[in-house]
Amino acid sequence: MSTSAVLLDIRDDRVEGEVQLPVDRLAVAVHRDLTRDSVLGTDRAFLERYTAGHIGAVGEDERSWPVTLGTGTVRTIDGTAHLVYPLTIRPPDGTVTDFDLRYDVIVEELLTHKVIATVRYDFGRGILRTDDAETLGVLDFSTKSIEVPAGEGSWLRGFATTAGLGIEHVGEGADHLLFLLMLLIPAPLVAVGGRWHAAPSARRSVVRVIHVVTAFALGHSLTLALAAAGVIDLPSRPVETLIALSIAVSAVHAVRPLVARGEVFIAAGFGLVHGLAFASLIGDLGLDRGALVTTLLGFNLGIELTQLLVVALMMPSLVALARTAVYPAFRIGVAVVGLVFSVSWMLERATLTSLDPFEGVQTWLVGHPLLVAATVAASAVVAHQVAPRTPRPAAELSDGDRL
Repeated sequence: MSTSAVLLDIRDDRVEGEVQLPVDRLAVAVHRDLTRDSVLGTDRAFLERYTAGHIGAVGEDERSWPVTLGTGTVRTIDGTAHLVYPLTIRPPDGTVTDFDLRYDVIVEELLTHKVIATVRYDFGRGILRTDDAETLGVLDFSTKSIEVPAGEGSWLRGFATTAGLGIEHVGEGADHLLFLLMLLIPAPLVAVGGRWHAAPSARRSVVRVIHVVTAFALGHSLTLALAAAGVIDLPSRPVETLIALSIAVSAVHAVRPLVARGEVFIAAGFGLVHGLAFASLIGDLGLDRGALVTTLLGFNLGIELTQLLVVALMMPSLVALARTAVYPAFRIGVAVVGLVFSVSWMLERATLTSLDPFEGVQTWLVGHPLLVAATVAASAVVAHQVAPRTPRPAAELSDGDRL
């Protein structure tokens, strides 16, 4: 979904910037049918009051700072119409110090909406240092206030913030997590004779996981860098639709192998597509080239850390389950759920349907990762007690049976 953005420029005596509001998300939040024309026409006064009423600033002394919105315009950002307001915040005593930005435009109604906040600093020369652009963080339904430092920007602080943003983006992204899970399900197995069989050893399974994770990392890192640098520029809707397709393909592969070592090729190929989605978020940060390297490194680090955490939580249980008689049913059941979710996403993102009927379930699952991991682990323990088996190693099968 589209994200909002708050871009702030810190000066000695005031804070300037702009607020970018996706019209489609704004329409849902205010319960009105909004168009590019109506937001500047019949709904103009209402939207100005609504937006101004949901933005505030409070200084260290708990005094409110006046917030003024300029004349709104409509701008296409990442292929989506956005209502954009210039923003000015003035401290009562005329000197900008650290302050809290209080903001809940759209997010006070939409649980899943995100607001990206960034800042640039003026060092008293009247010129904004674009290489000191810094990501402040993300505002959402549960986080409606963010501290804005008045001092100089710090690359380390920006790096840490964007790493956290990468962790949050994947950790709360049901589609990215599901794609990774679909790739991990067949990792403890080998494709023989067009069917899945248990790998001959746990070491083999670990090696396969390393191959999958590395392939995905290389794929998304390449397009993340190219797209964030402006070399590749694709609209977000087809990219998000392709991500849903990647989940469907990996789910089908988990049911029945499409090609030997297919999960590695799927991870690498569709990793390129996922990188474009990651880059679209960085594009929403409003950063200039000077801050791009730090942002890319931090954001990518956050992605990889989250990915490794998912592997650490899930793979021991999956490897253990793969050595029991229940794994085929478990594998196919999870893959079918992934296929259903992915088809629903594809239809919604291709605008063939207006909503995703499984959004509530997906949100719950993403919000309880430890419970999901614990359930799979408990299932592995029970399965070893009630349905243990020693599968015929793939190495013992004849060469004629191999895929």
